[in-house]
Amino acid sequence: MCSYCGCEAITVVGRFMAEHVEIINACGDLRRAALGADAGAVERTAAVLAGLLDPHTRAEEAGLFALLARDDEFAGHVGSLCAEHVTLDERLSRIRAGHLDEVPAFERALRDHVDREENGLFPAAAIAFAGPEWDLVASMTPPPPG
Repeated sequence: MCSYCGCEAITVVGRFMAEHVEIINACGDLRRAALGADAGAVERTAAVLAGLLDPHTRAEEAGLFALLARDDEFAGHVGSLCAEHVTLDERLSRIRAGHLDEVPAFERALRDHVDREENGLFPAAAIAFAGPEWDLVASMTPPPPG
């Protein structure tokens, strides 16, 4: 996880980074359940992971990604990250359907995705946006669940 530029001090970015920690931890639980070949544990841990991923990706896309995508410089990168959200959901669905052999690839893809956000998009947004843009991002971003 990124900690070099200070972008985590921006409220919405800090929220997303904290959610990334929860998501990665939940992915570790899924990996351990899959290694044990316990179908019930896989379903439970995958459900927890899906419950973290879904609101997280919707919030990113509704707020930060939507505003960044208005800029041609960021549009392609944001589009690829949104496509990765879809792919991660599809992979997690296959794992929930019993394809435990896909867990390692899912975990690599998830970690790579988080890295692209935390070490690419978030620091770039911190440089590109001033106060008013962050206020707009905050107003566009759904609150965290619960």
